[in-house]
Amino acid sequence: MKIILASKSGVRKKILDKYKIDCEVIVSNVDEDEVKNSLLDEGADPSIVSKNLAEIKSIKVSSKNPDRLVLGADSVISLENELINKPRSRDEALEILKKLNNSKHYLISSVCISKNGAMVWNHSDSSELKMKNLTEKNLKEYLEKISTETLLAYGVYQIEANGLELFEYIKGDRDSIMGLPIKHILNYIKQINK
Repeated sequence: MKIILASKSGVRKKILDKYKIDCEVIVSNVDEDEVKNSLLDEGADPSIVSKNLAEIKSIKVSSKNPDRLVLGADSVISLENELINKPRSRDEALEILKKLNNSKHYLISSVCISKNGAMVWNHSDSSELKMKNLTEKNLKEYLEKISTETLLAYGVYQIEANGLELFEYIKGDRDSIMGLPIKHILNYIKQINK
């Protein structure tokens, strides 16, 4: 069964490839900032933001691709229930790392599968991460290892690359932290293939 991945994330595509899920990428082009701001204005917490963004991306692509299963996904960082956005600059990335420094936070990864413009399944996974107590110099050295393009596309840490060195501990599924709670997706696909 071939699914559509409504995401431009190369990491999510790699995870699907690793688990031999045949997929075609069709980017949703949803204005994430507009959706986030609207939800936050309504008092939504980070988990609701993540879930809604995954659903909106999935449904938008699904409505234009009848009879196909479309997978939308979104990941957010929640620090004391405050949404931490992707940085828009290197300076902002440093400020975010300073905020997360020596703190426990949660990374919420949500997925939604839609068919014919309607959600048929969704799931959210929350992982707990505790950042080491690092100096500003350590944080700057870490950021120097990441290209600006990667930083702005994927956020302040990539655990699939050098991001692991930032953490005291990580409690959660690695694939989920990288953006796709794949085990839950595989279970759903198995159920519908029965």
